[in-house]
Amino acid sequence: MTAAPGPRVDAASAPAVPPGPTESTASTESTVILRELEWTDLAVLAGLEQVLFADDAWSEATWWAELAGRPRRDYVVAQAPDGSIAGYAGLDVAGDVADVMTIATVPAHRGRGLGRVLLHELLQRARRHGVEAVMLEVRADNTAARRLYESAGFEVVSVRRRYYQPGDVDALVLRLLVTEGDA
Repeated sequence: MTAAPGPRVDAASAPAVPPGPTESTASTESTVILRELEWTDLAVLAGLEQVLFADDAWSEATWWAELAGRPRRDYVVAQAPDGSIAGYAGLDVAGDVADVMTIATVPAHRGRGLGRVLLHELLQRARRHGVEAVMLEVRADNTAARRLYESAGFEVVSVRRRYYQPGDVDALVLRLLVTEGDA
């Protein structure tokens, strides 16, 4: 069995999203459908990982292990109108804490608010699971992702020096305390 991957994020306000396929406007020019990750997505996600996370790409076997980790693992896919995957995101829910495992936006869909839509969906799912805090790690040099998380209320709680290799880039560990009133 493949070891569980560590969290990583590539994120360049939507309404509360109920379970099942839901339309969310990522911009005035494109609409995506948020839906549950399916086994038929895994080969596509493994290919996207090579583009999005070359040094830390998850393999298809790793994605199978993530899918097998349900219900603790909770993944959503953003499907573009043409049927392609525009982005994806996932949580690891362990008791009263959830960890963002990944948020990824395909390059052609960046800059349209899709990262915000995916993050909002993860936070809604965390609330449904009854968690008290959501944690994540982000590269210190990923300013777009850091802005996204700061705007959502995440705060730095620690730094993992030289965590991301190659490059000796620090990881910032962020936390958001979740309350019923958060949106």
